[in-house]
Amino acid sequence: MERPSHGLAGVPDHHRCAVMGILNVTPDSFSDGGRWLDPGRAVARGLELAARGADIVDVGGESTRPGARRIPAEEELARVLPVVRGLARQGVPVSVDTMRAEVAEAAVDAGAGLVNDVSGGLADEAMAKTVARAGVPFVLMHWRGQSRRMDDLADYGDVVAEVVEEVRRRMDAVVSAGVDPERIVVDPGLGFAKGRRDDWALLASLDAWAALGRPLLVGPSRKRFLGELLADPATGEPRPARERDAATAATAALAAAQGAWAVRVHEVGAVADAVRVEAALRAHRAGRATAP
Repeated sequence: MERPSHGLAGVPDHHRCAVMGILNVTPDSFSDGGRWLDPGRAVARGLELAARGADIVDVGGESTRPGARRIPAEEELARVLPVVRGLARQGVPVSVDTMRAEVAEAAVDAGAGLVNDVSGGLADEAMAKTVARAGVPFVLMHWRGQSRRMDDLADYGDVVAEVVEEVRRRMDAVVSAGVDPERIVVDPGLGFAKGRRDDWALLASLDAWAALGRPLLVGPSRKRFLGELLADPATGEPRPARERDAATAATAALAAAQGAWAVRVHEVGAVADAVRVEAALRAHRAGRATAP
């Protein structure tokens, strides 16, 4: 089956699943905290991600790992803006990962072309209007509460139906606030107020998101459900986060095969290869490519 156009205003259509590379400019993110806190190193890392196949580099200055505490807006701005500005000047497509309207607005002014809000606009009531004014694409993720308490909020009857419906309601709210519906991306929020079974259920049912009619971003990278799957058989200890990249690439390929618009990952090389393999297979099935 040929992949349909993603229909996302303001973003190139690669006719395959896009790759969003994660660039955490934080001291405390769950798998790479502190590695890219220096702005110069962060810009170099962003250029490296782009060279390895990232279509977008997602810059975030505030950790959203389970249990993380919020930081002042001034600190988030100081971390994010030099990196966004430096990458944009080099021609790298940049998104900003933030829950604050103030940071989103400043980052767009600095060159970011997309706002990725893990709270879907719930953490800051000014976010929707800010994104509407900026006229940039908006990633709206499923979210039930701040990191320090999100594990306590993973209570579902039918996780797929409930998560899709909660995101639908957020879409309606941000559109009512002025966001162009053609610029919305939805994200099921793997690992955010989700248990292991919830994450697997959502991954197994990505086709359910077609009902919302919007491009889907999936963020499986190094998540706990992969660490638990790959736990040491002798000790039961989850595999360390930075040793989950092969499983992340496999998950990304499966998400691409289910029609995901993009996958968000820490290490992009293998994932960029994986989504191209998926796209080539899709093309051959559709009879649009010459067999080797």
